[in-house]
Parts: sequence; structure tokens; C-alpha cells
Amino acid sequence: MDHWRRITQDLVKLKNTSEMMIDLAYTAVLLNSRYIAEEVQLLEEQMDELHIDFQCRVLTRTEEDANPRDLLGIIRMGNVTERIADAAAEIAEVVLRGIEPHPVLEMVIQDAEETVERVVVGEGSPVAGKTLKEAAIADETGMWVLVIRRDNKWIRPGPDTVLLPGDVVIASGYSEGEEDFKNLLTGQIQK
Repeated sequence: MDHWRRITQDLVKLKNTSEMMIDLAYTAVLLNSRYIAEEVQLLEEQMDELHIDFQCRVLTRTEEDANPRDLLGIIRMGNVTERIADAAAEIAEVVLRGIEPHPVLEMVIQDAEETVERVVVGEGSPVAGKTLKEAAIADETGMWVLVIRRDNKWIRPGPDTVLLPGDVVIASGYSEGEEDFKNLLTGQIQK
């Protein structure tokens, strides 16, 4: 049973990662954000590894009661998440290649009051070691945390997610809060 539980966890991780990639890829295009597009590319590399590990885990299922057709269906579900991840990487590639956005999209980008920022949590940051709820970043800066990269792991954060020094935090919000967000997370201003 532990084997099936692990396969289920792996499939959920593949699904969540591919969904996060699509969200970030569209954000990269809509805000013409090169660094968000770069994060999508890094996620795609991780997704390839996750997918191979998932396939290997499914294929090592050797119990006599395992129907090969059932295993094939599970592998196909993993393949779908990989195709979604590949599509997200292709969307982000548009930004990385520097392709000019359509004039209508360019007007949207210019008129948008929203921005996306990527900041590394500093050792001296007042939010280091706090949960997102305790840090109250949105209240302090007007920026909402979208995703956190911790080493080679991406986290779709919730209120109980703890921020650690070295975390790469990607947030969106109004451009007026961008500097406050950077200063708060790097530790250049104290709460």
C-alpha cells in the first residue's frame, strides 16, 4: 500500500507543479516578465525529473495483482501533466526570446498597475522564520506571494508557510508596493 500511496503523492505533485507552471507562464507573458519566464524554465527541468521518477516508480510495481492496463492508465495521467508543463515552458519561451507582444497586449502591459517582483529573503529580514500569515506581507506592502522557491523546490504557499532566509519569493501587486516588498524581504527595513 505504501507504494500506491507514493505513486499517488507523486501524481499530485506532478499535477500541482504543472498547474503552477501554467499560472506563472501566463503571468510572465501578461507582465512581460523575464525572470518569471526563467522560473518556469527552471520548473520545467524539475518537472522532467519528477516525471521520470514517477514513471519508474509505476513501472517497478510488480505485485501479481497489478493489471498492466491499470499501470498504463496511471502513466498516461503523468504524461498529461508533462505535456502541460511543456506547454507552459513554450509560453514562457515567448518572453525569453524577446518576441514583441501583440500591440493590444502591449497596451495592457503598459496600462497595468500590477507588477511582479522576485526577492530573496535576507538573513536579517523581519519576515524570516515567520509564517506568511504572521509576516502580513500583503498588508505591509500590497504584494501577494505567488510562489516560493526554496533550493530546488517550488512551493505554492499558504498562510502557514514559513519564510526562510534564502527563499526566493515571487509576488505580484501594485507597483507602489514594490520597493517596500523588496526592502521588507531583504531586511533593509524593519516592521
